[in-house]
Amino acid sequence: MTYLSIEFGLLFIAFFALYWGCRLRPKLQNRLLLIVSYLVVSSYSWQFALILFVYTCVIYGLSIKISKSQFHAKRWLIVSLCVAITNLAVFKYFDFFRYELQNLLNLLNISLLLPVVSVLIPIGISFYTFHSVSYLVSVKKQELPVAKFWDFALFLSFFPSIIAGPINRAKDFLPQITITESREILEPFRAFTLIILAIIKVYCFGGLISDNWVKPIFANPLEFSVIDLVVGLYAYAIQIYLNFSGYTDLVTGIALLLGFRLPINFNCPYLSLNLREFWGRWHISLSHWIRDYIYIPLGGNRRGFTRTQINVMVAMLLSGLWHGAGINFIIWGACHGIGIVALNIGDKYLGRDWLTKRSPFVARLLTWHYICFTWLFFNSESLADAIDYLVALTHNFLVEPHYAGAFLIICFIYLAYPICKNLPDWFTNQISKINRSYLPFVFILILWLAIYIAPSGVPNFIYANF
Repeated sequence: MTYLSIEFGLLFIAFFALYWGCRLRPKLQNRLLLIVSYLVVSSYSWQFALILFVYTCVIYGLSIKISKSQFHAKRWLIVSLCVAITNLAVFKYFDFFRYELQNLLNLLNISLLLPVVSVLIPIGISFYTFHSVSYLVSVKKQELPVAKFWDFALFLSFFPSIIAGPINRAKDFLPQITITESREILEPFRAFTLIILAIIKVYCFGGLISDNWVKPIFANPLEFSVIDLVVGLYAYAIQIYLNFSGYTDLVTGIALLLGFRLPINFNCPYLSLNLREFWGRWHISLSHWIRDYIYIPLGGNRRGFTRTQINVMVAMLLSGLWHGAGINFIIWGACHGIGIVALNIGDKYLGRDWLTKRSPFVARLLTWHYICFTWLFFNSESLADAIDYLVALTHNFLVEPHYAGAFLIICFIYLAYPICKNLPDWFTNQISKINRSYLPFVFILILWLAIYIAPSGVPNFIYANF
């Protein structure tokens, strides 16, 4: 069940009334949240809910071992992390590695046929795996005690963030679950603004851009001109930002209405002046997770310049692999890793932020184009599709463009982007001044207009696939 469907909206309103009817009993609210979270997972498949529950039990048991072991806590942590990573690898990467291993065996003329096993990827497995890792590490560091089982189960399954993030840290989110005083709705005007903004982003603008520009161009790139292909890359960059940040806005608003705060996940990423800054603004909860649990444990920048660049590449390659079990995603991660390494080398020999200090606009423009180029591998279904796009991009100069007008529109959007970044805060401030009795009609009007303008069908959340 998608969170943008009318069915979900009606069910959430009913749950919202029941949830706040138990306002004086936060433990009962937690139980209701846990039940609803498992129902959401079960709406995709009851097996997914079972896998999540078994995983929760195993990780919780291992966290007790970590907490109670005075001399072998590190060993138990390693065992726990191996269990978490193995579980993720089996469900998410089995088919990919089986296919690649079979190709290697065929190349070596080894007559061994690996069994074909159909493995479904449980919804949200990447996100609840990352949540559990943060919990295990926090228990090992004694940043928090072992949680009660049902509180931990809610932490892993919390329905606003299990489908596509953001990634919650145990030390920040568990205290919100374990509170004993009554909860309150947090920043209601901001919450409603985020929900409306999400529907406009995903339903309206994202859907229109996808249907009119992204899908037709990526479906058969060899038929389009270079200008059209550039439009396709630009359009997908905008679409994935609208889709993913829109999802984050939606679940952040839902969480605020339930009395919870989720971490900030986007901060105007296309205003970035370099790739390092981009990863400090895009999918912030993931980039910080990779920094704290992969890059820094590998040594970070503490072991010399060369080792730092190796650590950067490893972190970005794993980031690419996390996004999907395919060579395209690995290339996408490698492109970002190579870009950051090149930036670090430039900083070393030319001075830090050499280009940014001389021309911020040029730095931003170059960063934008490099990011758009990398999205080609992210959105292509296979490496062959990506190569077709690249071939057309370097050869179709004489083909008549179909989307020259769209090129100008996207250029305008890019130039207006810095001006629009404060619109959510402005809108929140404006609706806070409206008489509350009129607010429902304002919201209904805005939502009706967004849905009316949007293409038919309920759009999917791109990051729910990861």
